[in-house]
Amino acid sequence: MTTTMPAPATFEVTSPATGQVVGVHPLGSTRDVEDTVARARGAADWWASLGFAERARRLDAWRGIIARRATELADLVHREMGKPPADAMLEIAMALEHLAWAAKNSGKVLGRRSVRSSALTVNQSASVEYLPLGVVGVIGPWNYPVFTPLGSLSFALAAGNTVIYKPSEYTPGVGVWLIEAFTKAVPEHPVLQVVTGDGSTGAALCRSKVNKIGFTGSTATGKKVMAACAESLTPVLMECGGKDALIVNADADVDSAADAAVWGGLSNAGQTCLGVERVYVHDKVFDEFVDQVVTLASRIRAGSDTDAHIGPMTMPSQVDVIRRHIDDALDKGGRAVLGGPDAVEGRFVQPTVLVDVPEDSIAVTEETFGPTFVVSRVRNMDEAVERANASRYGLGVSVFSRKHGEDIARRIRTGAVSVNSYVLYAAVPGLPLGGVDDSGFGRVHGADGLREFTFPRAMTRQRFPSVLPLTTFRRTRLVDSLVRVLITVLHGRN
Repeated sequence: MTTTMPAPATFEVTSPATGQVVGVHPLGSTRDVEDTVARARGAADWWASLGFAERARRLDAWRGIIARRATELADLVHREMGKPPADAMLEIAMALEHLAWAAKNSGKVLGRRSVRSSALTVNQSASVEYLPLGVVGVIGPWNYPVFTPLGSLSFALAAGNTVIYKPSEYTPGVGVWLIEAFTKAVPEHPVLQVVTGDGSTGAALCRSKVNKIGFTGSTATGKKVMAACAESLTPVLMECGGKDALIVNADADVDSAADAAVWGGLSNAGQTCLGVERVYVHDKVFDEFVDQVVTLASRIRAGSDTDAHIGPMTMPSQVDVIRRHIDDALDKGGRAVLGGPDAVEGRFVQPTVLVDVPEDSIAVTEETFGPTFVVSRVRNMDEAVERANASRYGLGVSVFSRKHGEDIARRIRTGAVSVNSYVLYAAVPGLPLGGVDDSGFGRVHGADGLREFTFPRAMTRQRFPSVLPLTTFRRTRLVDSLVRVLITVLHGRN
């Protein structure tokens, strides 16, 4: 009698623009995740033993493959999540910059360095180095399926970890593509692997006892990830939502500020955690700013054709969120100077700019994640700062002011600030990126991003016997007296 094994569970990925199936992928089970983690543990010692220079060489080879096949990857991003191929290419370009930085700088940031001893430990040679954690799990988002996960994947790999990537169920093909490209550069061992699936697959990865989870997604999902990881004390890196503000002072270049607001609020159809959702404009330039914003935003069109500037809502449920935010803003006295309820056309949302919206509207307090933003009039920059800081999110902020931009920016509680530009801190590979409060904790990019996937190990080595043997029961009363004298000399005058 022949026993028929059940077919593995799969799920379909459909284009948000056309509804057509663009891929079928395995629905990873707990057993699948456990087997993947076991393979990663088996490869961990080999990858760590290669050292910084050899790992960098292989990461550079991966970067070269991605660059040469970037058009293919951009088209896949377009088919799975809907953004125009040109925007996908921009995302790929930024990701490659960060991958290059991680490979080049990992040894400098994480390698062993000497640390100066103190007066009481002058006989000790001291050093610190940053060692890989082991196996890292990364749970990635769908809105920037190349740039965002590579902020964790490339830095964790450069630090010497093996990695398991669970991409969003909306863009699993992009994740599979990236891992297949890596395997061509590093064919010897399963250093970087992918498991596709839904939330249950991500939960299994959280409970798999990997050495750390790097998560990017909504704050609500982030809390679930933390709860699952807490069961095994697995540390987490949280890149969560935002409600970023853009502030325009009276002395700002209004044209530049309006252009930044339109790009920051509408690019990627507003599906950006660092997107501009609130704009606070000084009363003296408010009318001029709104006129310029409407002029620029009215030229932007959502669609699936090659001439469209922005694509569809990738998640079907997001359409209802956007509609609810627009309706609430208007019900509470706000006005739509562009777009409005009629801007929602199936999975496509045309640009919408709202004014006169009270601060307690959900369009101001909750993450919208669509091509809409609120522009509010303020009397001065004190009021702008107060309103910007009233949000429970603290991801990024943009400030436009010719003379006072940095002073204003320093008063706002966010993980990143950009003065007289929008979001360029995310494009500088050496800068850390991350938020505070409900926007999460931990950092990707830069030296902080490399250290995020390591643990520091301190080391001392005795160079010669101490003239003041302190940590021994053979310590004499003379030594105790000298210690009291040293305390007074070294610290008592302060």
